[in-house]
Amino acid sequence: MHPAPDELITIGQLSMRFLVDGRDTTGHMAMAEMIVQPHAKVPPPHRHVDVDETIHVLEGSLTYRVDDCVRVLNAGDYCFSPRGSVHHFSNPGEVPARALVVFSPANIGPDYFREAAAVLGAGGPPNMDMMKAVMNRHGIELAS
Repeated sequence: MHPAPDELITIGQLSMRFLVDGRDTTGHMAMAEMIVQPHAKVPPPHRHVDVDETIHVLEGSLTYRVDDCVRVLNAGDYCFSPRGSVHHFSNPGEVPARALVVFSPANIGPDYFREAAAVLGAGGPPNMDMMKAVMNRHGIELAS
């Protein structure tokens, strides 16, 4: 299923709207608008086995870590997370942050975020075994 331009996938206080799906690019890349609310609970440090990620902040700011480098990204700043690098982000500010995120190749796309939203939004404590299975299917590993 190609993402609808107005489909907003929400996981807690993080939302993704895919603008380009891997099915549109023969798997080469996917691009999404990401909105991170202030002080949102975000994914823990993780790595992508075979996907590079580039983030470009459009509004607000994010604290972004790639391996041992931590930077504050403001509007207009970008950061590249090569496949295999441990990365993490947060919005410690008081306003929502909005960014473009590009995944290359498109192994991480709307299907991953829909599946994660279903597991994490199922009610009660999250089933971490199910969440890890979703992550593994899409080539994402928690950092140790």
